[in-house]
Amino acid sequence: MKRIGAYFIFIFVLTWSHHAFAQLTLPTFSLGYKSIHQPQDFVNSIKILLGLTVLALAPAILIMMTAFTRVVIVLSFVRQALGTQNMPPNQVIVGLALFITFFIMSPFLQNINTSAVQPYLNKQITQEVALDRALVPIRRFMFNETRDSDLALFVHLSKMPQPKTRADVPTTVLIPAFITSELKTAFEIGFIIYLPFLIIDMIVASVLMAMGMMMLPPVIISLPFKIMLFVLVNGWALIIGSLVKSFG
Repeated sequence: MKRIGAYFIFIFVLTWSHHAFAQLTLPTFSLGYKSIHQPQDFVNSIKILLGLTVLALAPAILIMMTAFTRVVIVLSFVRQALGTQNMPPNQVIVGLALFITFFIMSPFLQNINTSAVQPYLNKQITQEVALDRALVPIRRFMFNETRDSDLALFVHLSKMPQPKTRADVPTTVLIPAFITSELKTAFEIGFIIYLPFLIIDMIVASVLMAMGMMMLPPVIISLPFKIMLFVLVNGWALIIGSLVKSFG
């Protein structure tokens, strides 16, 4: 199970590679009913069922092992801080987050393509070796973005022996530690994003109260000012640039 994430990333890079479509051979299968007389036939049916279940979870596995979590949360914080409700729409936020994630993960995907996909296509290594090689860049990326405190927490919760090196940390322990660190980092960035917009809301509310216009919602007045400020400072470029630079 610890190689499931690497398997789907390996398959993604396999199809993403410019040589993949010409060389990739996909298996075909048909569904039907038949009597089972051997235990092995029953085991194979269970394997197919489990495989289909894992495929349904493949998108979540992919995005949780990449930069997508931090990017989409920060972009959502920006929209909430602006107070523009559903502008930009969810489709735009998720699409932008996906393309930024591809941009951030591009060096790691290139590494997987060079060290795992191409040797596998050229029949120089087996599939098992290719999966192990594909997992190395992804683990390195997750280790770079994971706090030691979060990693120590999940090592303690797993009740495993204290690992001496990073190679001794199982991927099943690394992934939840990485996700927890990404959530904390995203919320820290979101807090910083909220501060200037909160100041604008407070100033507008104070001015309206001083003018005796207490029945007028401050959000109606502050929203145009927040949008104007965000546009004048080229906010989207600043946010996206800071997001990309936050991945060391």
